[in-house]
Amino acid sequence: MFRHRYVTEAQLAGFANYKYSAMDTNPLSVYIMQHLWNRIVKIVPLWIAPNVLTFSGFLMILLNYFILCLYDWNYTASGPDHEHIPTWVWLFAAFTTFCAYALDSIDGKHARRTQSSSPLGELFDHGLDSWAASIFTFSLFSVFGCVPGQTGIPAPRMYSVSCVILLVFMLSHWEKYNTGILFLPWGYDISQVTLTIIYFLTAAFGVEAWHQPFLFGYYFVDILITLLLGCSIFLSLPQTLRNIFRAYLRKTLKTESLYEGLLPLVSPCLLFVLLSVWKALSPCDILTRQPRLFLWIVGVAFSNVTCRVIISQMTSTRSEAFHWLLVPLTMVVCVAVTGLLGRVEEFALGAFAAFVTAAHVHYGISVGRQLSEHFNICIFSLKKRTKD
Repeated sequence: MFRHRYVTEAQLAGFANYKYSAMDTNPLSVYIMQHLWNRIVKIVPLWIAPNVLTFSGFLMILLNYFILCLYDWNYTASGPDHEHIPTWVWLFAAFTTFCAYALDSIDGKHARRTQSSSPLGELFDHGLDSWAASIFTFSLFSVFGCVPGQTGIPAPRMYSVSCVILLVFMLSHWEKYNTGILFLPWGYDISQVTLTIIYFLTAAFGVEAWHQPFLFGYYFVDILITLLLGCSIFLSLPQTLRNIFRAYLRKTLKTESLYEGLLPLVSPCLLFVLLSVWKALSPCDILTRQPRLFLWIVGVAFSNVTCRVIISQMTSTRSEAFHWLLVPLTMVVCVAVTGLLGRVEEFALGAFAAFVTAAHVHYGISVGRQLSEHFNICIFSLKKRTKD
């Protein structure tokens, strides 16, 4: 069932020449958090595989997300006249968010401690990060809720914010695809610390605190979204373009033409265009009726697209221009916006969400098995594989 070979022979050959190259210039990370992680990693037993740390952190945030789904499926629990999410859930969210942040930060250090660094480990790490980026965001939305008026985040704004965050994540890997160097985004450490603090404050003061004017009559959610958009437009994007331009001047670009350089962005942009068309033209306003399912499709489909880009940049192979998932998505969107689905549009959304999730899980397991066989290593153990 999981024997499908998604990674091509050319990509497998490309892994032989791969060397990890990253640069972290974030002051919060360099001067504060790295010192903390260097102490914490020494506590981890040497027999634990680095991928166990990575996967454990991902499972924590996934569990936190599912708990929030249980208490707040439609993002309305934080609104007035609704039963609010229990305090222990917010405390658990703060705990799991920080633990996942710590585990994601020390897995590479632990790999170097145990001399078990491998391209599989990096792909496993960044692949899960591409999925976690959306889950972190969707979990945070429950703090503010989809409340009418100024105090909450309407479903269309949730979608827009999610698209911005995911595109910023893609920019760092698009940058590496062109330059060969992963410039770690400044927003990651800041966002993880901010998320942890927000969850703790929500547990201490309740969701009502976020529905009061915060600064100069502005609500906290508006300030947070403004900072997010400002950092994305005026910090992340300019830094990415600057680094690519500098590589061009130094003649160190890995791509030979503008077309080749832009290929990794084609499928993500088409994905967001198709989903935006569905959102805008849906006869039943599908995003407002089922925000959880719609946003889940956004996150999972984006992660699958991004994983393929990551493999291409790690193996120095050409990125695919058109992801196959866009074909069934186009069919569903066309049928939905023309009104042919009628009352079953919500059912079709749920079915497609299940399909995309199953496809992504199948892709992840199959690629993991294929690469573990190729490198003769176990994913969750430091032992060598025994040949079948």
